[in-house]
Amino acid sequence: MRKLLLTLIAVLMIGAVQAAGTATPAECSAAQAERSAIGSTAPAAGTATPAECSAAQAERSAIGSTAPAAGTATPAECSTASSTAPAAGSAALGAVGPEAAGALMAPSAQACLSAEVLASLCSQRVRDRSKAIDELIAQGEVQLLSALRDGRLYYDRVSHELYLKTDSGFIKWATGEAASGMGLKRSGISAHQRAHITDFLNKRALHAPAAAERLAAVQALVQDPYSKISLAEVTAMMQHEDDPEVYAQLEALKALLSPEVPSLGIQELLRNIVALEAEASPAAIAALERLQQDQRPEVSAAATSALNNIALLKQVSGWAETLFFGLSLGSVLVLAALGLAVTFGVMGVINMAHGELIMLGAYTVWLLQTALPNEPGLALLLAIPVSFCVSGAFGLLIEKSVIRYLYGRPLETLLATFGLSLILQQLVRTIFSPLNRAVVTPDFLQGSVQLGPFLSLSYNRIFIIVFCLAVFVLTVGVLKHTRLGLEVRAVSQNRAMARALGIRAGRVDALTFALGSGAAGMAGVALSQITNVGPNLGQNYIIDSFMVVVFGGVGNLYGTLTGGLIMGLANKFLEPLSGAMLSKILILVALIIFIQKRPRGLFPQRGRAVED
Repeated sequence: MRKLLLTLIAVLMIGAVQAAGTATPAECSAAQAERSAIGSTAPAAGTATPAECSAAQAERSAIGSTAPAAGTATPAECSTASSTAPAAGSAALGAVGPEAAGALMAPSAQACLSAEVLASLCSQRVRDRSKAIDELIAQGEVQLLSALRDGRLYYDRVSHELYLKTDSGFIKWATGEAASGMGLKRSGISAHQRAHITDFLNKRALHAPAAAERLAAVQALVQDPYSKISLAEVTAMMQHEDDPEVYAQLEALKALLSPEVPSLGIQELLRNIVALEAEASPAAIAALERLQQDQRPEVSAAATSALNNIALLKQVSGWAETLFFGLSLGSVLVLAALGLAVTFGVMGVINMAHGELIMLGAYTVWLLQTALPNEPGLALLLAIPVSFCVSGAFGLLIEKSVIRYLYGRPLETLLATFGLSLILQQLVRTIFSPLNRAVVTPDFLQGSVQLGPFLSLSYNRIFIIVFCLAVFVLTVGVLKHTRLGLEVRAVSQNRAMARALGIRAGRVDALTFALGSGAAGMAGVALSQITNVGPNLGQNYIIDSFMVVVFGGVGNLYGTLTGGLIMGLANKFLEPLSGAMLSKILILVALIIFIQKRPRGLFPQRGRAVED
């Protein structure tokens, strides 16, 4: 009878436990250890599916449960919560609001964490936090670990409740409710603890279902020459990897680990050296340097050859990068000087307000982005024609009101346009304040294209080079294939003869000045992508613009293009040798010597008026 009663009581207790769905921390740890051992991201047999978890969550919401009660999570729910959490914190709560963040909470996983573990995260002692981190890792609690690593985990100083920081404020970790953030303190973390968490998250992400997450995790391990992962683990993952990009990174990771395994054969090491040479990352170079000390001559010679090839590739990539930076700087100088070449070459006007016309074009971009705050790319594209019209209108106004009365008097023109530049600067300071304005770079101009391990070309500088060529071709097309261009060339070559043939030189001068001013405005559009927009923007380029025009040949657009690119390249190649300031001085001295030999520049303008 006693045995029957004991059996009945045991059956009732088991049924009660199954009905309530109680999961102990030991059960959660065991489930997590089992999943880690088999390396599978799918729920194990007998675990709850995501649909079942959603149904359980809906049922709890229906009965008015806002906070998870202790002991309401089954081991299956703990397993599902752990396996469906973001692999490496990629779905960070900082990108969502409080409501969505609350939906990302894992109540079942919270129930698996004891109060002692949660309190240890609020401790000031490193040893206590390390024990709590080990417990979180054992249970696979990705959310808290990611928040702790990223500095987004806070706690209440009195109640020691945990909070997560998001873009829209603070939320309570236990319930997902919004919080004010008053009286909260950030949970501390040491460098060793952060590295420990990062290593766990990366290794966990190696088994993520999404190839992008696996690729990011492998790349993070490749960048670390002392990754805490064994060669056997990498080999096992390669056998099940079907994504070619991830597989290639796994090969690189396998090659990085090869120096740490002395039992590998010579042929295997030689294959790994080839992979390390192709990777050419700092970690790969460190691995090759270790292989260079190998006692076997074949391995040491192959590692030395690979290091020499990497050094040569790095040197060539450095030259190519300097060439690219020189072309981008030269393109900026060409854009800034193109309009000046038109006005100075045709009209002989020394326009010291040319830099302020560039500044107006840059402010046009900022104004359009302010009017279209959610469309920075559209605002930038619209700014190209709008800046041409705005700066061209200001140039036409300057020509009609001031410059037309000063033709033939270069000194008075210089002083008058210098005064106009000060007026325009003060006008901008009065309207927009003297503070610099940051222009938003559109998404399609952010980032860079990677050409090899040591060479990357930024999209915004590529845009400037292409934009410079487009503006140059457009300007040449206007001057070569339109009636205005024909009249401009006639006036620039012989003004008196052009007037005798019935060309209205005054109208040509006004339109030419407007054309050059509009080109300056488009230069401001390009400059807004590489520097801040401010009242003094144009002053940084006015002197260089005159130098480019004089060096290339006054009034010759091809000379302006050639001169600007040469000066940009010379500047960038001299900077590593002499410094930024001394390189400018050397270029100025070289230009003075060149002008002494060729006063009309590289491509002198021809015509009777020029000869006179």
